[in-house]
Amino acid sequence: MENGDLKLLQEKIGYLFKDESILNQAVTHSSYAYESRQKDITDNGRLEFFGDSVLGFVISEYLLKGSPGMSEGDLTRQRALIVNRDSLSKRARELDMPQYLLLGRGEEKTGGRQNATNLAGVLEALIAAVYFDGGLEEARRFITRVIL
Repeated sequence: MENGDLKLLQEKIGYLFKDESILNQAVTHSSYAYESRQKDITDNGRLEFFGDSVLGFVISEYLLKGSPGMSEGDLTRQRALIVNRDSLSKRARELDMPQYLLLGRGEEKTGGRQNATNLAGVLEALIAAVYFDGGLEEARRFITRVIL
């Protein structure tokens, strides 16, 4: 991705990366990495996996501390409302993430830029990227600002 695009994205998300390569990885869909002629491009799948866990942890902590009388079942339902695909894809759209997502030609042609699964995934990957670049506190601030 162009360096200027990365700067604009960082302004939109409110976090400045020390290592922009991890941000670039966070917005790289597997279809783009697969179709790329460059062998050193890594997609966001592993970041998405980890970001999902960080998001679940931070939201669980937030709910547990903020709702001391809530039962386990209610906490689980509330967390599911916050971290579901539709909720995350909506937040990704609010951050203009579709324009930054790197997609392969086939994924682009089939509407992948607006696909809720892709958008939720890129947001989870972005959470992991913030975590790995700045640590848990930065990830917590990012999640609080963007998700909560």
